[in-house]
Amino acid sequence: MRGVVYDWFGLNVWLFHFINNIHFAIFDQIMLLGTTIGSYKLVGFYMILLFVSSFIGVKIQDGGKFNKQTVLFWFTPIAVFGIAFLIDAAFLSFLKPFLDLPRPLLALPLGSVHVVGIAEYHHSFPSGHSSFAMLLVASIWPLLKGWQKWIGVSFVLWVGISRISVGAHFPADVLGGFISSLIIVLLVKQLLSFISRKIESQKKL
Repeated sequence: MRGVVYDWFGLNVWLFHFINNIHFAIFDQIMLLGTTIGSYKLVGFYMILLFVSSFIGVKIQDGGKFNKQTVLFWFTPIAVFGIAFLIDAAFLSFLKPFLDLPRPLLALPLGSVHVVGIAEYHHSFPSGHSSFAMLLVASIWPLLKGWQKWIGVSFVLWVGISRISVGAHFPADVLGGFISSLIIVLLVKQLLSFISRKIESQKKL
């Protein structure tokens, strides 16, 4: 079963080596930057950035009048991000040690993994950095327009690929992080939408 779900009949390891073997000074620094900005430890910074951006967005769109619908449009994604982050953090803190899958440095032959930055050995699946990057972009997706969506997608891919490039995760770990956080965001959005409809229906009674 694991050969299909995680190992992909050897494709998981092959893709890891393909990406991890691409190395030159500038590229390594770009990948290291990607893994840095995708850290969940920056959640406070991103939350402040979202609040400021949304406040400015409301003022520009509403001329400072703070219309209810405009406020909800700009600030609901922040609520989604905050709630989804707490759920995702709790989920990963349980799943990663429960599965306790080895990272490339421990799973693959000695000397076959190129490590950039901190060497890591345990709790490989899913990738927390990839999960956080997807969580952030999926939460604020309704606020993004045109080229901003491309930046969002590029950010998610950058963080995910960087985790493979620095030797911290297999592609399956990255994909697992993407999927798990995307599902959580979609569920949180549905929950908030349901609560909002319930509140509105109660007001009409």
